[in-house]
Order: sequence, then C-alpha cells, then structure tokens
Amino acid sequence: MRLLIVNPNISSSVTDLIEAEARLSVSSETEITMRTAAFGVAYIETRAEAVVGAYATLAELAEHHPGHDAAVIAAFGDPGLEAAREILPIPVVGLTESALMTAAMLGGRIGIIAISRRIGAWYRETVDRYGLLPRLSGIRFLDEPFNDISSVQQDRAQQLLALSEAAIVEDGADVLIMAGAPLAGLARQVGNRIPVPVVDGVSCAVRQAALLAGLAPVKARAGSYALPPRKACRGLPTAMAALVGGEGGV
Repeated sequence: MRLLIVNPNISSSVTDLIEAEARLSVSSETEITMRTAAFGVAYIETRAEAVVGAYATLAELAEHHPGHDAAVIAAFGDPGLEAAREILPIPVVGLTESALMTAAMLGGRIGIIAISRRIGAWYRETVDRYGLLPRLSGIRFLDEPFNDISSVQQDRAQQLLALSEAAIVEDGADVLIMAGAPLAGLARQVGNRIPVPVVDGVSCAVRQAALLAGLAPVKARAGSYALPPRKACRGLPTAMAALVGGEGGV
C-alpha cells in the first residue's frame, strides 16, 4: 500500500512531525510519500490562507498521486479536500474529518485544542460543514504567541494540558482532538495524563486512508463527485489541468 501525504503549509519541520506520527500509525509494509506545499504560509489560520493552501495542495496531489493507493491532506481544516475527491481517482481524506468521525465514536461531546485564537472561526466552520457542530463542546486555544511552529507542542506543553483540563471540566468534553499538524503526535504523548480519549488527526487520517484503499471503492461516475466536464484551462500546472479539464485532460 502506498499513501501520499501532503502538508498544505510550507513548514518542512511540520512535515517531519506529520511523517513521524504517520509511520507510527501504519503497518511496516505501507509506503509513505511526503510532500510539502511549494508555496503558501507557515501554518494556516484564516479562510484566505486556507484557500491558498487548498490550491497548493491540489497542485501537489495532481502531480504526485499516480502510483499511490490513497492520499491524506495533512492540515486541520482539510483545505481542498472536497475538490481533491472530485478530481482524483484515489480516496482522499483529511485530518479534521477523520478526527471528528473518530471522536464521534468515542464520546458524545467533542472538544478541540488548537494553537491560536484566530484559527477558531475557521475550525468551527469546518466542524459545521461536517455536520457535527451540535456535538462540539468548544474550542480551546493558546493565546500566547510562539516562536517556532514545529516546537509549539513542547514549548507550550503545560498550557496545552491546562486547556485540555478546562475543556473537560468547564466545557463538558467527552473526547478531545489535538488539532493541527503542529500537534501531530501529542495525543500519543499525553493521552495517559488526560482522563478522556484524546484523538490525533494524523493517526486517524492515515489509518482511514489505508482502510479506504483496502476497500478499493470505484471512482464516482455520477453525482457531484464525478469527474468535472471537459473545458479549456489556462495557467494551470500541467498535471492539474489534465484533472480539472475533465477525463482525459484537454
């Protein structure tokens, strides 16, 4: 099995965090290809940054998906997920959807721990898009700025644990999601210190991707996720133009 994992951010150090957790979460026979966005921002916090990340992600997926059995969009908020499912011939999963669906099977009310306050609006809208807003107990986030996105989980370990406790005690969370690629692997490290299940988006996503690849679903030929109609394109990377232009390219 071959999985393609794309970090929609430009931070290669975060890609390393994603890869480390991914490799702990799949079988030794699974081959993993890691890609980092060629352009964009260090980490996505806003709707505008999410649009940029979505395009960067689609470009990576379009060029590198051949030969892979499934793909993972490795940023909380899943930038470009629906579009990727529409144009790619392989299953595509995202961190948010995978984490939410897993959390929903572990408890009633879901709490999210995030790295910044600004990110909260986009996360809440993403949860709503997946139909789980009524299950959201709240989003707790770090308020202090940090120097290095790749070390935020170490640098702010005590604050993240305090946020987790508040999410349980004050918000009534039955299960927690450590949100975002910069927190990849944190659930594995602190799970025994938190009295409710703790979910990691990377581990959920790669396992879900492997499951879907094993099920070998057919590509939709009807409905809204069928390949888009053929049409002329301009200014797109060649691989993306072949997909966006419809079956067989333009």
